[in-house]
Amino acid sequence: MPKSSNQKLKLIYLMKILLERTDETHSITMSEIIDALAAYDISAERKSLYNDIENLRVYGLDVIGTQEDRTYSYHIGNRQFELAELKLLVDSVQSAKFITAKKSNELIKKIEGLASKYEASQLHRQVFVAGRVKTMNESIYYNVDRIHTAIAENSRITFQYFQWNVDKKMELRHGGSLYEVSPWSLSWDDENYYLIAYDSSEGIIKHFRVDKMLYIKSNGKGREGRQVFKSFDMAAYARKMFGMYGGKEEWVRIECDNSFAGVMIDRFGKDVSMIRLDDKRFVVNVEVAVSRQFLAWIISLGEGVTLVGPDNVVEMMNIEIDRLIKQYKK
Repeated sequence: MPKSSNQKLKLIYLMKILLERTDETHSITMSEIIDALAAYDISAERKSLYNDIENLRVYGLDVIGTQEDRTYSYHIGNRQFELAELKLLVDSVQSAKFITAKKSNELIKKIEGLASKYEASQLHRQVFVAGRVKTMNESIYYNVDRIHTAIAENSRITFQYFQWNVDKKMELRHGGSLYEVSPWSLSWDDENYYLIAYDSSEGIIKHFRVDKMLYIKSNGKGREGRQVFKSFDMAAYARKMFGMYGGKEEWVRIECDNSFAGVMIDRFGKDVSMIRLDDKRFVVNVEVAVSRQFLAWIISLGEGVTLVGPDNVVEMMNIEIDRLIKQYKK
């Protein structure tokens, strides 16, 4: 009987069958392997399959053979990703607002391909992308790649930046004129992806929502701001920003009830300066970008947290409180 054109691919299809149809709780017998290969128009004998399985082990595939009663079967043990790790990846893709619903489903489908069909069904039950708030900019997936490429090539980029108007249409900022910045980093914060870049025209670090950037291009000009970014701490920068809204950076003093210790550590990290005032209260001194979002965060924590310094920031809080009273009190 002549061999099919697929015969040379026997080892590859054998690996595919083992990866797709087995895991730590599902095995496959030699007879089932032979039948599965036949479905790919590949003939196989037991003796040759024993050698093939051993070759896959030498290659690094964790093929485990077990015997129950008189039946010998095989399954894959350790994989590149554990099921718990794949679930974590799926959850991250689901919850990421910067990935569109369409792209989320495509990525999750690919993640499922890293598990057996039985484990993939567990991942599939976690998929609830429909109805979640997602970006509408389908190109963000490629925007991120273009930015990474520009960083690797040490090139500045140009792009247009937009905002949504009340008609739910894109409205270009700065009259549609191009922005030119030096990209240095990407940050995932407040459920969105941000470009951290140096704007040489103003001599400052800026951040931009990646899903609101259009027509990103590298222009080949060398990046600027290297000295600024030599001492730049991305984690510290993100901690200072509230909702990634900029503002003048200030050292502020916040008095808290002891029950808010966890809130402060969650927000500013375990190294935050916390000084006891008495048995019930402590004070933190932190550097933040003072914005309305920061003030709103303080207000949202209630009477157990009070902004006490410096005076100019406390005055900003009083102005904000007066504005809220005027806006909402009937």
